[in-house]
Amino acid sequence: MNTAANPLSHRDRAVLRAVAAGRCEISGTADRALVVDGRFLSDQFAGPRLAAAGLIASGSHTGPARLTASGEALLAAA
Repeated sequence: MNTAANPLSHRDRAVLRAVAAGRCEISGTADRALVVDGRFLSDQFAGPRLAAAGLIASGSHTGPARLTASGEALLAAA
């Protein structure tokens, strides 16, 4: 994700804050679905979009979503 050309939306920043707070899990499957506070995130494209942008990461199995160093830096700058 080129954040200069495609700035983060308010929703994306909120998702990154939820990930930083430890409130999210991401599936290890190809769809990279995000679960926030035990519920699927209504924006089904947020997980794949933020993972593809290198802002959140998870292992190959379903588990806690984590910010990458890029995600942490971008959130700190927002």
